[in-house]
Amino acid sequence: MATKNGGFVALLLLLSFLLSSPLPARCDAPLPVNVWPKPTSMSWAEPHMAVRVSSSFHVVAPSGNAHLLSAARRYAALLLAERYRPLVTPAVNVTAGGAGAGAAGRGAELGYLTLAVSDLHAPLQHGVDESYALEILPAGAAATVTAATAWGAMRGLETFSQLAWWCGRERAVLVAAGVRVEDRPLYPHRGLMLDTGRTYFPVADILRTIDAMAANKMNVFHWHITDSQSFPLELPSEPALAEKGSYGDGMRYTVDDVKLIVDFAMNRGVRVVPEIDTPGHTASWAGAYPELVSCAGEFWLPDASDWPSRLAAEPGAGQLNPLEPKTYQVMSNVINDVTSLFPDGFYHAGADEVTPGCWNADPSIQRYLARGGTLSRLLEKFVGAAHPLIVSRNRTAVYWEDVLLDQAVNVTASAIPPETTILQTWNNGGNNTRLIVRAGYRAIVSSASFYYLDCGHGDFAGNDSAYDDPRSDYGTSGGSWCGPYKTWQRVYDYDVAGGLTAEEARLVVGGEVAMWTEQVDAAVLDGRVWPRASAMAEALWSGNRDATGRKRYAEATDRLTDWRHRMVGRGVRAEPIQPLWCRNRPGMCNLVRRRRSATGVGDSGGAAEAEDGGGRSTGLGDSGGGAARRRRKTAAAARRASETAAAGPRDGRRRQRWPGGSCSKTTTAPSGRRIGQGQHTPTMAMVNEVVAMRLAAMDAEGTMGV
Repeated sequence: MATKNGGFVALLLLLSFLLSSPLPARCDAPLPVNVWPKPTSMSWAEPHMAVRVSSSFHVVAPSGNAHLLSAARRYAALLLAERYRPLVTPAVNVTAGGAGAGAAGRGAELGYLTLAVSDLHAPLQHGVDESYALEILPAGAAATVTAATAWGAMRGLETFSQLAWWCGRERAVLVAAGVRVEDRPLYPHRGLMLDTGRTYFPVADILRTIDAMAANKMNVFHWHITDSQSFPLELPSEPALAEKGSYGDGMRYTVDDVKLIVDFAMNRGVRVVPEIDTPGHTASWAGAYPELVSCAGEFWLPDASDWPSRLAAEPGAGQLNPLEPKTYQVMSNVINDVTSLFPDGFYHAGADEVTPGCWNADPSIQRYLARGGTLSRLLEKFVGAAHPLIVSRNRTAVYWEDVLLDQAVNVTASAIPPETTILQTWNNGGNNTRLIVRAGYRAIVSSASFYYLDCGHGDFAGNDSAYDDPRSDYGTSGGSWCGPYKTWQRVYDYDVAGGLTAEEARLVVGGEVAMWTEQVDAAVLDGRVWPRASAMAEALWSGNRDATGRKRYAEATDRLTDWRHRMVGRGVRAEPIQPLWCRNRPGMCNLVRRRRSATGVGDSGGAAEAEDGGGRSTGLGDSGGGAARRRRKTAAAARRASETAAAGPRDGRRRQRWPGGSCSKTTTAPSGRRIGQGQHTPTMAMVNEVVAMRLAAMDAEGTMGV
């Protein structure tokens, strides 16, 4: 008993000591709240304040845009339903002020968010203004999103939702107050390509993917609908294509499915760009029209030792025959139906990987070649007929880069005029992007070296003897032609306009991560896409560098770990990028410890990226010199680690966690500074709270009064 009394006395002595001793500083996070992608400009007035959100919270939106009204209702419901609890909570004072009536005894609460939009009728199209400003006044007196268009207002709504969190102590949703955000994207095209030709995905998976895209401020869902393996899209004018080309009755997208997906995306400011890949990748057309498809049904690789003789880039051989007149009748029907179903101004026509072996094996094409024809002229005949059909439907035609850059089969620029054409790159990193923009074309960047999310999972081809060699991992690629796996850091690192002049860079409209699905289905889709696609989303929205021009890896790691946690809470099965221990201790899992700036805020992660002797960034990129760069990076990291150790411990290694549930202490210290922010003295209220907790514990133990 004496021991227990002595322990309680010791506790009081400890608390007395704390009254005269500074608390350890928090681990320095760049901002106590996390918005992904990082806004162009964001400030949160000191001292940090938060306001309770009323249980009757709503968004006041102007009438005149049904999609914006839908978004307003959705975000109001999300704010009240989401129970996001940051493990490292913002240190804030909960204000007694707010817009809207407050509950008795709880002080005023934020009752509404106002949307002010200049042009409610601006269509969702490439290049639409997505800028916005968000202001939540100090004390939560008012909250407003101002935007030029409804689509910019939607981006502001998403940012507002990420400024809120659930506070268990307050039993309320809190939102940061005294916040000012001014934001706009760097690139107008920030997309995700999903392949439903190789693997069918239920509509629910597509909708969840689009919803996650909107949360990441991505605005283009590139739907690679068909491929050699299946034709899952039902078309009114060509019903046989899906009837005989899909995987089965339950694996088709109906007209109503498409309308649902397009409208769902519009309500989130996401464009849906359809792709019907032609003339290659069309084996699935042969069920309905065998006479139109060359080499259909043939084994794709007649001679495994002779790769140039292949009939297709992968299993599923078949290409449309441009010499068959009916090819163009069917193509016209397909283009008309697809452009009627999908209102977007882009139509992706594919035109990649046209394989010489397939056309060379077709008797009619053999006769054409014998008369002096060439495969490139044959492709130009097809594209020259299809391109005007696309343009006549008031669409910009998008093609994969192969149509112009493939060495064996390509077209001349006259068949694809730059003013009506965009080319999508995927080979040779920035080199092909440079070739495309120098030819005068706009470019969408999907470099396989950075943005292909399917890479690094081995090959799906069977009986490959290369796997029998235990001495190597298939040349370190694990059998994946584009291996190794593209980590989120690799995705985040890529500069889509890197190495271009300012004039050339203006032709880069943005980028897309690509989810090819040879080894992906609904069971693993979310984890393969997220949060790696989030990395590209930020790089294309606000960039991947801090104000000094350095890559912000460490700061981005902490924020992406937290953002992934929030996405999971919203129903997206995103894969983790760090242990939970790291999320609870921002900055503690870095290779090199961040130095504190004069403001007490970290250096945005720049120190986590090692430098060479000249102070130049040595992050990942398209350039060579990897081995030397790694040696310099390792040496610099070791040098900094040594300097850190020599300097001794610093404040900020550990955040003092005072009792108070899932939100930080809201009491203001006599000095006017808040507990949990820098070095502050605990108040007597905090001492009393700890003592009360200890007394309650002793009461439970039956030791009170002893």
